[in-house]
Amino acid sequence: DFKMKILAIDTSSKNAAVAILENQNTIIELNNDDEKTHSQKLMPMIDEALKKSNISLDDINLISCCLGPGSFTGVRIGIATAKAFSDSKNIPTFGVSSLEALAHNLNQDGLICSLINANNGNVYAGIFEIVQSQTIKSKLSFLSLKDSNGNISLNPLKTFIESDDELFNKYSNISFIGDGAILYKELFKQLIFKKPYTIEVCEENISTGISIGKIGYTNYKNGNYGDSSFLSPIYLRKSQAELALEEKNGIKND
Repeated sequence: DFKMKILAIDTSSKNAAVAILENQNTIIELNNDDEKTHSQKLMPMIDEALKKSNISLDDINLISCCLGPGSFTGVRIGIATAKAFSDSKNIPTFGVSSLEALAHNLNQDGLICSLINANNGNVYAGIFEIVQSQTIKSKLSFLSLKDSNGNISLNPLKTFIESDDELFNKYSNISFIGDGAILYKELFKQLIFKKPYTIEVCEENISTGISIGKIGYTNYKNGNYGDSSFLSPIYLRKSQAELALEEKNGIKND
């Protein structure tokens, strides 16, 4: 039985994560959230992971890379590194959203909503229906939770979750995960959906290197992978640089 080796890379948050898996089993996982930039720490981490696993890049059968959303710069560094390895060694790639990886951290089936803090009352939100470790359905969005008075309200999140009637009606409980869920934990007590729902806010905001590897493996088995051109960032919103340029050029943003 062919045992494939997967290199997983996540640089979407301030934590850089590198994992090497054999099929679904973790050989090694490294995390580094010191203040160094990803450009300084990613390559040494990959090098260390390969050395400690006693394998080389030539043994890697798939590179599974986090595409964001998250830090613009971080995401670009991870993708550029994955592309360079893929092109030089002709290794297939698969891209995973940081929101989906978070949802898979829970290792449970059902309806899961991942929330990543995007500062100033904004969150990146993802809704996932997970069945037997596979994502059946997903939806991603960038949400502003600030109302016109500058107060935080979970109404935009409620609307986002309820907007898929079929999926919403299928379940009666939902789990929230991510630093955005922790940040607004108190507000979830006031969240009332249009039908009774049990709400759970999960604390496992563990790094997603292993999840990214596992999701990559599942997709590879289903024939869902490609060359390095498969990897492009998921931003969900414009960068500060783009917004500044538009303001300078007189383009109004809502």
